[in-house]
Amino acid sequence: MSDAAEAAAAEPSAPEAAAVVPSTPDAPSAAPEPSGGHFATGEQFSLRFAGARGLSTAVVTELAASLRELVLQGIHSVETHSADVLPLMGSGLVLVPWPNRIADARWQLNGKTQQLDITEPATGNAIHGLLRNTAYRLVQRTESSITLAARVFPQHGYPFLLDTSVEYALSDEGLTVTHTLVNRSADAAPVAVGAHPYLRVGGVLVDDLVVTVAAGTQFEVDARSIPTAEVNLDGSPFDLRRGRRVGDLAIDHGYGDVAVVEGRSTHSVTAPDGSATELWGDENFGYVQVYTPNNFPREQGPGYAVAIEPMTAPANAFNSGRGLRWLAPGESWSVRWGIRHRPA
Repeated sequence: MSDAAEAAAAEPSAPEAAAVVPSTPDAPSAAPEPSGGHFATGEQFSLRFAGARGLSTAVVTELAASLRELVLQGIHSVETHSADVLPLMGSGLVLVPWPNRIADARWQLNGKTQQLDITEPATGNAIHGLLRNTAYRLVQRTESSITLAARVFPQHGYPFLLDTSVEYALSDEGLTVTHTLVNRSADAAPVAVGAHPYLRVGGVLVDDLVVTVAAGTQFEVDARSIPTAEVNLDGSPFDLRRGRRVGDLAIDHGYGDVAVVEGRSTHSVTAPDGSATELWGDENFGYVQVYTPNNFPREQGPGYAVAIEPMTAPANAFNSGRGLRWLAPGESWSVRWGIRHRPA
């Protein structure tokens, strides 16, 4: 983390209308072929760990500090894509200073309207934070780990200065991801953290994976995917605590009341042979988004994918306040999640 000097957040006036940034965060993305040796996702950072349980590797990109590839103990554990294209349907992105959506790209701060850029034109919302198109800088690197950093500058809709970093580290336990946010503003800053991995279990057809999510509530949403109520899942067809086959689902749902056992929550996708890819989060990750598109781009044609997105706050937290963290000036906050392989 860089030692930036403290900077007071500017107090911008709300613009008359939001800028519309052409972007479809959860739709297939493409980019021109790289020229001069430069990829659409920037520099590619390769990690490697040879341990008692076998060889694990990962690739993290300069753009958005995205997790582009993860192979745990020889098993492909997340969906991957070429370095020549932008992250497919948001795969692997860091979601800071908020995950998911903000209704109308607008929220209130001390009675003043804060207007963000609209980054989901179809709904008029802002989605997935402010760093998904940012080039991160290298802070520290070893053979098995890397720390990348990026700064959120004061801007319309978010008048705060944040230093952010993300560390990816491989070990025998799998991949551990640590996000650290530091408020360099003169005022308290609202923050939340999320990630957007699509899980897989080697070459097993995603349709046949069973997705299990340790959450007791679900958010009902309006036509723009903004929560309107949080409801108990008992008896609901969307209750994933006992597992559901991915090919039988068509959901993009937020979940709450995440069960934490010994300081961690655990969600998974499991293959027919019993092997699994597990995603865990520390006690800060009280929410999770589950997304099962059936049009994920693949070489053999579009197919199912399953994203399990750990979040410290649900959609529209800047308006609801649910799960939102306010960092005091100079305060640092770190959260952790990870992915591990479970053999059959």
